[in-house]
Amino acid sequence: MEIGLVGLGKMGYQLALNMLGNKHQIICYDRDHVQAAKISSYGARVVNSLQQLIDELTPPRLIWIMIPSGFPVNEVTKELNKLLDRGDMIIEAGNSHYRDSIQLADMCRDNGIDFYDVGTSGGMEGARYGACMMIGGNRDRFSFIEPLFQDLCQDGGYLFAGPSGSGHFLKMVHNGIEYAMMQGIGEGFELLNKSGFQFNYADVAGLWSRGSVIRGWLMELTERAFSKDAQLEQIRGVMQSSGEGKWTVETALELECSVPVIAMSLFMRYRSLDTEVFHGKVVAALRNEFGGHDVLR
Repeated sequence: MEIGLVGLGKMGYQLALNMLGNKHQIICYDRDHVQAAKISSYGARVVNSLQQLIDELTPPRLIWIMIPSGFPVNEVTKELNKLLDRGDMIIEAGNSHYRDSIQLADMCRDNGIDFYDVGTSGGMEGARYGACMMIGGNRDRFSFIEPLFQDLCQDGGYLFAGPSGSGHFLKMVHNGIEYAMMQGIGEGFELLNKSGFQFNYADVAGLWSRGSVIRGWLMELTERAFSKDAQLEQIRGVMQSSGEGKWTVETALELECSVPVIAMSLFMRYRSLDTEVFHGKVVAALRNEFGGHDVLR
C-alpha cells in the first residue's frame, strides 16, 4: 500500500520502519530534515512540503498523520483538506482529544475525505514491531485500510471501535487506566523501599512478571528499569502528564462516572511536579499546633 506519512518523531519514525518492513511504500514529510534523511536510507521517499506529498501520491491517497495533538494536528488537517481530493483518506494516530477528532472528521466529511482517528498504544516498541490500535471513522471504507492495520499491529491488536471520535475516546480511557496501574506499581515499590528488607527490585519485578496475578508489560518494564539502575538513583521522581489522564477525569466528571483511582493517580502526577507544596506546610503547621508534632525547618 502507498502511504503518505506526516511526522517522523519518536513514534512516527518507528512506525515508518514498521511500514517499510511490511513492504509498504511510504512517502514521508517532516520539518526535521535529519529524521527525513535517516528514514530515506531505509528506502522511504522524502518530500519537502505537504503539497509535494500530495503530488507524489496516487489517488485515492492515504495520509497518515503522526504529530503532536492539538494545534499541530488541527492545522495540518485543515491544510490537507485544501490539497486533497474527494475520496482521499486521512488517518490521525496521535493522542488527540476525541472531541477534536469528531470536529476534524466533520470537516473532512464535508470535503468528501474520510478521517479516521486512531488511538495507538504500545510505545515505540509497539510502533516498530506491532502496536495496539483503536480505530474510529467510516465503517464503509474501513476494509480499504484494514490490511494496513493487520500488518502494523500485533495479532488481534486492532479494533474498529465505531464512529468518529470513538478511537481516541477508547485510547483516552486506556491511558487513564495506565495512569492508575503505574501509580499502583510505584506505590508498591515505595512500600518495599521503606520496609527495611533488602529486596532486589529487579528480581521482584521479574518474579511478578512470571505467573503472578499482576504480571504484564508494565511489570516487565519495571524489571528492565531496575536492571539498569537498581535504586533509580539517576531518575528524579517527577511524573509528567501527557494530558490523556486529565481528559479521562474531566470526561468522567461530565458523565458523572466515579473514577477515584484514576483521578488520584492524576493528582499524584501533579504533586510530583512540586518539591514543596504550600498545603504541605499548612498540614505540618496544623499538626504542630494541635499535637506539638515536629516540623522540618
